[in-house]
Amino acid sequence: MGAAQLKSDLQKIIERIDNEQLLQTVYDFLKQIEDSKEGEFWKSLTDEQKKEIYLWYEESENDENLIAWENLKKKY
Repeated sequence: MGAAQLKSDLQKIIERIDNEQLLQTVYDFLKQIEDSKEGEFWKSLTDEQKKEIYLWYEESENDENLIAWENLKKKY
């Protein structure tokens, strides 16, 4: 999937979200990445936050730990 398709798909998803708190979180995340230099975001995390991210990544490798997209859409 190319960048243009990703942007289009992301815009469609965002348009369907009505949860203001979720939208604010996504916005803040993307804005922080946009405003920072490459690698700065990672450097800004505490060791504990980095450990959590690594743990989440490891857990995501196991399909049993994943949440179906349809269930997430219903929740938010």
